[in-house]
Amino acid sequence: MHDRRHSVLPDIESLMGQFHAYLSKKQLKSTRQRDLIAQKFFAAHGHISIEELLNLSRAENPRIGYATVYRTLKLLAECGLAAQRRFGDGQTMYETAGDTEHHDHLICIECQHVLEFQNDDIEHEQERVARSFGFSLVRHRLELYGLCPRARGIKGGWCPNEEQRKLSD
Repeated sequence: MHDRRHSVLPDIESLMGQFHAYLSKKQLKSTRQRDLIAQKFFAAHGHISIEELLNLSRAENPRIGYATVYRTLKLLAECGLAAQRRFGDGQTMYETAGDTEHHDHLICIECQHVLEFQNDDIEHEQERVARSFGFSLVRHRLELYGLCPRARGIKGGWCPNEEQRKLSD
């Protein structure tokens, strides 16, 4: 199993170039606020909500509004640079899409942490099951819901959500 938390950060310059090309094609302006939001999004690792991206953007430009962040994420999703994910709690999260490798998700139903993982055995088994029913897979999504060690009540148990908060402080 491969934990993507330690993978290489995306090439922000290349992603920004793709975003600007899309804006130009749609005859939309590249504004300072849009650029800042996109850069913060590409630099964020893992999943991010609109509110989290708003806070990151406002740290640099307090005048950025929720609607601007929402519309920028919508544009990023339209051009294939952001992927929208809805998990069990109903909250919409976004992650950088495009060249990132396929991965699945482990989600704690108590602390809401989403852990990305990649497992070749699971990928092969999904393909095998689909073929056994005569299906040819186009895309798929695997979300495993459970409890992290802390939520399970294990003494001294690890909570990935708390660890992530410590790292970002």
